[in-house]
Amino acid sequence: MSENSTLPTDASVDEFIDRVDQARKREEARELDALFRKVTGKEPVMWGPSIIGYGSYHYKYDSGREGDMCRTGFSPRKAKHSIYLMAQYCDEDTQAKSAELLERLGKYSQGASCLYINKLADVDMAVLEEMIALNWQAMNRKYPPAG
Repeated sequence: MSENSTLPTDASVDEFIDRVDQARKREEARELDALFRKVTGKEPVMWGPSIIGYGSYHYKYDSGREGDMCRTGFSPRKAKHSIYLMAQYCDEDTQAKSAELLERLGKYSQGASCLYINKLADVDMAVLEEMIALNWQAMNRKYPPAG
């Protein structure tokens, strides 16, 4: 079975953000970092070369594959910010609330566990904060933090 290639590293989050090419993306990455810290109460950790993650959890699929990943996080990608919200798969209530929040969020696109946002001005930041909090709470229910 293959290993998860996205693992926590000792790389500096601040140095990573300082190296983001576009000035607007760099400033928005700082804004997102502050928002995620506020909601989660966690210090960020770099996961792989480009994901800024908050908290972690251990998963195990029915297939036997298992690993660790950040509970939530983001990556200031060149084209769009990727916002990682894993909890939409936690339970039906979280899915329903996520769908309701997405209707009010603003301009975004979506992948399996990601929101893609071109620029933060395109979305309602209060709604994004609610989505991150909903995600964080659902993940903590499904994967209770150790200790």
